[in-house]
Amino acid sequence: MMKILFLGALSTASMYFAQIYPASSIPENLKKNANVVIRKDLTIVQINKIDDIKYQYNTVTTVLNKDGNEKAIAYIPYDKARNISDIKVTIYDESGKKIKSYSKSDFSDFANNRQGIFYSDNRIMIFSYTPVQYPYTIDFSYQSQDKNTIFIPDFVPFYSTNTSLEDAQMKIVNTSGIDLRTKVYPSKYNYASVIEGGNGSEKTYSYKNVPAIDDISMIPEPIKILPKVSFALTKFNLAGKQGTLNNWGDFGIWYYNNLVEPVAVSTPEIKAEVAALQLQGSVEEKVKKIYQYMQTKTRYIYVGLGIGGWLPMMPDEVYKKGYGDCKGLTNYMKTLLNEAGIPSYYCVINSGLSQVSFDPDFPKMGGNHAILMVPTENGNIWLENTSQQTAFNHLGSSTTDRNVLSIKKNGIELINTPVYSADQNKEKQKLKIKIEEDNSIAGKGSFFYTGNQYDDNLRFVNLNPKEQSEALKKRFDVLNFEKVEMKNFVNNKDNAVITFDLDFKTNNYCKNAGSSLIFRAVPIFSDSVYKIDENRELPFETRQSFEDEYEISFTIPKGYKTDEIPNDTSISSEFGNYNLSFVKNEEEIKVTRKLQINKGTYPKEKYNDYVGFRKKILNMDNSKILITKI
Repeated sequence: MMKILFLGALSTASMYFAQIYPASSIPENLKKNANVVIRKDLTIVQINKIDDIKYQYNTVTTVLNKDGNEKAIAYIPYDKARNISDIKVTIYDESGKKIKSYSKSDFSDFANNRQGIFYSDNRIMIFSYTPVQYPYTIDFSYQSQDKNTIFIPDFVPFYSTNTSLEDAQMKIVNTSGIDLRTKVYPSKYNYASVIEGGNGSEKTYSYKNVPAIDDISMIPEPIKILPKVSFALTKFNLAGKQGTLNNWGDFGIWYYNNLVEPVAVSTPEIKAEVAALQLQGSVEEKVKKIYQYMQTKTRYIYVGLGIGGWLPMMPDEVYKKGYGDCKGLTNYMKTLLNEAGIPSYYCVINSGLSQVSFDPDFPKMGGNHAILMVPTENGNIWLENTSQQTAFNHLGSSTTDRNVLSIKKNGIELINTPVYSADQNKEKQKLKIKIEEDNSIAGKGSFFYTGNQYDDNLRFVNLNPKEQSEALKKRFDVLNFEKVEMKNFVNNKDNAVITFDLDFKTNNYCKNAGSSLIFRAVPIFSDSVYKIDENRELPFETRQSFEDEYEISFTIPKGYKTDEIPNDTSISSEFGNYNLSFVKNEEEIKVTRKLQINKGTYPKEKYNDYVGFRKKILNMDNSKILITKI
């Protein structure tokens, strides 16, 4: 993945003199739902010239309990272009009494990549404190001198749930003579507001008394709730490469000329490997064959070298070594397509659970991932190049439903990635279950998954049979398997479909009621708990639409008859639809279930309506069938 500089998360408080922050002075409203309280957060940005920018950071954070420890870790990302100085950490106890001070020598220095196996110029210094009591306060400050001026961090109150903020300020002093563009994005939900001040070459932005966002059911990511301020210089430097950033067109030309075209270099060996594929058929068929070939010979390893870590590896390196990161693998795939005479476009995207798009009206450097887009007469083909298992022309939930920066010779075009409808994110279950008189059941099932539900099942690809069975027991724990075996697992990489079969046995599925047996109508379903919340303060979201279709056939024991089955049920709502129906004959009961959930963000006032909708579904899934001994 490409690096993102979350400098705003590090920015903070008092630059001029030490402060003592007793925990008792924290307002009660900021303690609510909070594991940490950011007492002060001050960032001073001094823009001196196109290749000289200085940051001063100081955070004062009170940790209320052990769940807040990770949020108080002092860390400093850096690379060759950044000079770090004046690192200070002071720990205070609950009353504000100093415990101990620390300096640069107390920090550990690591390669800045979570995958751990890579080449990179990016590093991170980390200081982790082991507390002896709570609450405690950590005062952390440092300065950074940077030659790269393309990355001025957004100003956001905080980035995670269960964090509150007393006071934050970002001060920008611009003496460079270069125009600094700014844009304020208000909170859609009036959760907090930005206070603006200053003018000319000095501007300030601040937040005060922002309460914590509780990590409750179905809460949107904080980035969707909170306000932010974005910044971008109209002229910038990145690793000695200077450019202009007035619009997406100018920036796209710079990006293409500096980060795409220099690595668009083929070799005789690459030409030969494409020729060896003996491509035939339509453009789609050729792209698929090249893509699936590329998957067989490469693997993902992060590489953060060259032009600030944003320049892809050369295709020849990927060809020889068989690995690369998203940039290198995407560029290699692009080069293979070029040799086949098929144009494609290197695309930068914000990958993550929240669908974060680039602002068409505010161009700036961003993104954390690269994918490839191939235009055809039948629509765009999208290629995720970092996975050896994902299907052709399939994007997962971390990259769908947002825009990309499509890098072209004449500029950047913002293009939307696909949005999967409910019937494209599908699960199908077909179960044949034999009811036994000892209350157990023996069953066989076939399962079918597409779209985002396909992604959820890719986890099984690299597991051995024993591991698959154990994973299924945990996933379908509502059935409490006595034994389960997965068979015939197929990852259809042509059509993004995963299928498999199950053999299983479960004890105590039925309950005795005199000479009768009672059992649940739907064996495998989600038993998530939904609770009414009369005091909900924020909206809720269903992040993906999906559709589940179940066909269940129960064979009852000889000498029994079906006494009672539930009535057919249909539930309709703005949140989705649910249908459950029954057909019985002498020895068999057929149950058909269909659930559709609609993607959306809904106001807090509708949360309890959603809970009621899901509880009705849960009740119907739990509805009982009664069979009686003749």
